[in-house]
Amino acid sequence: MLKHLTLKDFVIVSHLELAFHAGFSVLTGETGAGKSILIDALQLVLGARAESQWVREGAARAEVTAEFDPPPSLAAWLDEAGFAAEDTLLLRRIVDSQGKSRGFINGSAATAAQLREVADHLVDIHGQHAWQGLTRPAAVRALLDEQAGVDPRPLAQAHADWKTATEALAAARALEGERASERERLQWQIGEIDRLAPGAEEWPELNAEHQRLSHGQALMDAAAQAAQCLDEDETSASRQLSRALSGLEAVADFDPRIQPVLEALQGAQAQVDDASRSLNTYLARAELDPDRLAELDARLSAWMGLARRFRRPPEELPALRAEWQATLALLDAASDMDALSGAVAQAEAQWRRLAEQSSRARQKAAPDLSKRVSAAMQLLGMAGGRFEVALLPQDAPQSFGLEGVEFLVAGHAGSAPRPLAKVASGGELSRLALAIAVTTAQQRGRGPATALNPGTLIFDEIDSGVGGTVADAVGRLMKQLGQSVQVLSVTHLPQVAACADHHFVVAKATRQGQTQSQVSPVEGEARVAEVARMLGGASGTSLAHAQQLIQQAAQPDARAAKATR
Repeated sequence: MLKHLTLKDFVIVSHLELAFHAGFSVLTGETGAGKSILIDALQLVLGARAESQWVREGAARAEVTAEFDPPPSLAAWLDEAGFAAEDTLLLRRIVDSQGKSRGFINGSAATAAQLREVADHLVDIHGQHAWQGLTRPAAVRALLDEQAGVDPRPLAQAHADWKTATEALAAARALEGERASERERLQWQIGEIDRLAPGAEEWPELNAEHQRLSHGQALMDAAAQAAQCLDEDETSASRQLSRALSGLEAVADFDPRIQPVLEALQGAQAQVDDASRSLNTYLARAELDPDRLAELDARLSAWMGLARRFRRPPEELPALRAEWQATLALLDAASDMDALSGAVAQAEAQWRRLAEQSSRARQKAAPDLSKRVSAAMQLLGMAGGRFEVALLPQDAPQSFGLEGVEFLVAGHAGSAPRPLAKVASGGELSRLALAIAVTTAQQRGRGPATALNPGTLIFDEIDSGVGGTVADAVGRLMKQLGQSVQVLSVTHLPQVAACADHHFVVAKATRQGQTQSQVSPVEGEARVAEVARMLGGASGTSLAHAQQLIQQAAQPDARAAKATR
């Protein structure tokens, strides 16, 4: 439910704060006073497109804030989107003079798309041209599905899955010859590499071993020469270090500064001795192996030849084989006709199960909706009229199910129902749209607020084009509806205004050379005066008539209650 609405520098509103309550509320005022400005402001804060025209002339920015009771259906969405859950839901939208906007949900930055997602759980707005939507098949089907409790998204997804599976099977059949040729080529290439059987780390190891064996004699000669220099003759490093150590050890006690030098020489001698032993061990084990070297030459040559054939570096051959094996596996899977046919059958069965489930729900809801709208038509100047919801079987499976939906209407007794789009009278269309809107809204109001059942309904001059006893019926229908959900209506009909639980008057005035709009709640004599103005003036007769309308509206109306059940 909408609790508060605050406007700052919005169009011709300088500053405005309004508190709203449960039940049926109306907004009235002179033509051009700005009654629809509040609806525009509410739509803006609920994610409508931001434009610079919303900013009051001379102001830097416009700001709209709306406070709602948070519906339970929004709790999971708020948590997933990262918004704090509060006792109230606070939405805010700021638009600057360049048309750039910022949005907020409970104090955290939000996109316009997120505001629109939240709006689906909060408000349902019916404009004066609502009948136009009733001529579009998708809108008609959505309205019936809403009444039937059908969620069209799983059905549409199942149809998309079926279509995808069918296209995959058709593509596999069309490309079966090409796939066979490609599979044969891949198998041959993989077979060529498999004959080489290259190991993942073999190439660097082959190169290292080949380098060692091909330079084996040079390595042995260098090692022997180094060993001789270290420890095999009178001038070797080891013996020179020994002589140096003997001389210093004899005098080390006479000067402590000799000790670090002595320790360094001792370390050097130990390292020379270790190096000498390692060289001797290397020489003892080293040998020339021409047979192994020949094997390595042949192996390296095989690697290089295959790499040249496939125009890849030798080290990439193992990865190339894995790549071709993966591609071959995908080809095998894509050409598995049995699996693809099974996927098509499974997807079709899932779609058909959901479609038949939706059909049963639509078949159950259609007669009930027809009956309730027909009852509302009797109150709206269409006595004897009849409304029917027709389910039209489809020649081919559709994303929305097994049948389309069309609204048929007979404007008076004895006439045959015809498609709503062919009803000529604009007045009949407006009244019929009002009957449908009130009837379906009443049904939604019986359940908790959700994305399909918002807690606030707004009628923006949807009663345009009606009057007399029909206008009185419209008011009573909306009043009855207000017992289930919060209803806000912008109206020019005094009969509708008289039925309201809460009444707001919009007035326009010039202040300091600027036109500004104000909205004030009225009750008592002020409300009677406003209804009298709507009747045509402030004469004693108009005031008495207004008082009578308000008193009559306060009495229960069994017909309106029955029409909206």
